[in-house]
Amino acid sequence: MSTATKQCSPERGFTGWHMVAVMSLFFGTIISVNLVMAWNASRSWSGLVVENTYIASQQFNGKVAEGRAFQASGIKGRLTAGRDAVRYVLTRNGEPERQIDKVIAVFKRPVEEHEDLRVELHPRGEGVFVLGEELRAGQWIAAMTAMEGDAVVHRHTVRFIAEGRDK
Repeated sequence: MSTATKQCSPERGFTGWHMVAVMSLFFGTIISVNLVMAWNASRSWSGLVVENTYIASQQFNGKVAEGRAFQASGIKGRLTAGRDAVRYVLTRNGEPERQIDKVIAVFKRPVEEHEDLRVELHPRGEGVFVLGEELRAGQWIAAMTAMEGDAVVHRHTVRFIAEGRDK
C-alpha cells in the first residue's frame, strides 16, 4: 500500500493586513455616510429657527397673550390653495369680516429659504383676500397677518400644499 505524501502549507489565518482592511472599510463607510448626510443637510436647511434664542424666550409670554387676545376676538382665517389661486377668507363669529384693511402673508418652504415670499394679499370682497402670484407646487408654511389700519388684529400660521406650477 502506498501512502500519498501530503504536503502541508501553513494556514495563513487572520493577519494584520486583514485587520487594516476591515477597519478601513468600517470607518470608510461611516465617514462616507457622514459626509453625504452633512452635504445634504447643508443644502436643504439653514438650521436657523430663531436668530437669538434668549430674545425669543423673553418674547414668548407676550406672544401667548397676543394669541389669546386674537382668539377672544372671534376672528378666524381659512386659507385655501387651489391650482389657480391662494385665497384667505376671514370671518368674525361666522360672518365675513369687513373691518380688515389688508393681509400680509409670508410664505416659506418648510426646510428651505431661497423661495420665501412676503406679499400683501389683494382684497376680493368682504373678508376675502387673494394672492396675486402663483406659488410653486409643494409644501408651504404661511404666516398670515391681518391688519386694521396700523393695528394687527389677527395672526394665523398654517401649513399647506400648493397645487401650483411645478417649476
